[in-house]
Amino acid sequence: MSKKKVVLAYSGGLDTSMILKWLQLERDYEVVCFTADIGQGEEVEEARVKALNTGAVAAYALDLREEFVKDFVFPMQRSSALYEGYYLLGTSIARPLIAKHLVDIAFKEKAEAISHGATGKGNDQVRFEVSAYALNPEIKIVAPWREWGPAGRKELMEFAAKHNIPVPVSASKPYSVDSNLLHNSFEGGILEDPWAEPPRGMMKMTQPIEDTPDVPEYVEIEFVGGDPVSINGEKFSPADLLARANAIAGAHGIGVVDLVENRFVGMKSRGVYETPGGTLLYHARRAVESITLDREVLHTRDSMQAKYSELVYNGFWFTAEREAMQVYFDHVAKNVTGIARMKMYKGQALVVGRKSPLSLYDPTLVTFEKETVYDQADAGGFIKLNALRARVRARLQRD
Repeated sequence: MSKKKVVLAYSGGLDTSMILKWLQLERDYEVVCFTADIGQGEEVEEARVKALNTGAVAAYALDLREEFVKDFVFPMQRSSALYEGYYLLGTSIARPLIAKHLVDIAFKEKAEAISHGATGKGNDQVRFEVSAYALNPEIKIVAPWREWGPAGRKELMEFAAKHNIPVPVSASKPYSVDSNLLHNSFEGGILEDPWAEPPRGMMKMTQPIEDTPDVPEYVEIEFVGGDPVSINGEKFSPADLLARANAIAGAHGIGVVDLVENRFVGMKSRGVYETPGGTLLYHARRAVESITLDREVLHTRDSMQAKYSELVYNGFWFTAEREAMQVYFDHVAKNVTGIARMKMYKGQALVVGRKSPLSLYDPTLVTFEKETVYDQADAGGFIKLNALRARVRARLQRD
């Protein structure tokens, strides 16, 4: 009889390399590995080869960069998503895409289960598994980290040495890294001390502020229907546009966030994120929105943003509530068409201009010069009506 199969989300790092061998030795599985190319670069092919060399019966390496940006990053960004005021959700938004293809490959390979390298303490286990169950309610999930018990990095390194598995974690880089086109995240190791400054040289896309240019750089970003389509007049595909934005903003040290966040499972965690292109696009989009969106539409959108960000952060992408909110955000974004002019300097992405053929900004209304469009005397009655409830309350308190 042939062995049972499991599809493993495989990065080539310490955890998933251990898991690959563990699934073979402890669970007697044939392991099919899947590595998603969402912008890691050469790491993807290296992971595929490493998976085969470590005993995988098959290894998929799929180029998902365009799908990632077009179908996940851009829809999320139309909501102006920002978790706890800082985090642009770079890791969170990649997980439902990976889960989607895990389930697809499991179907193709006739595998009974999927597996991942997320720990029992983190958010990713929820993101992978809720997404997988939403796509295939009968799927079986094997989560080795929840079965290993208190094994730490030292024990895993010893396991790797015993089975001749090369791992990328070393004393010179004692933290874990998760990379994609939207961001790089760093956590664990020396970063677990929230007082410790991240080591110099850790960032992969952004220059240290001390090394950035001493003169500002201007860039124009065009949006059509809520999505960015060109930089300085040059059209790009979604993935290429984000990559270009990363290069431009990263050179000026834009988009680094050092955050102690609240995980869905209940604990606080320190993460350091670099999201140069995403940060630049976030501020540019807000600039175009400021002149194209009605006040109440914008305020309603922003009031929904926090809940939407929680859904993405917690792993509820493939849910009815996220999809319903997305319909509203996509409808609102239809009018977000225009160009933002940005000034980049020493870690700052400053809005210095915005224009749109759909602009609601009317200079004849707001001018300080003499005009006949707006009768300022009307403001008196407007103010008195809006102050009515405050006046009634004040009378009661006075009496």
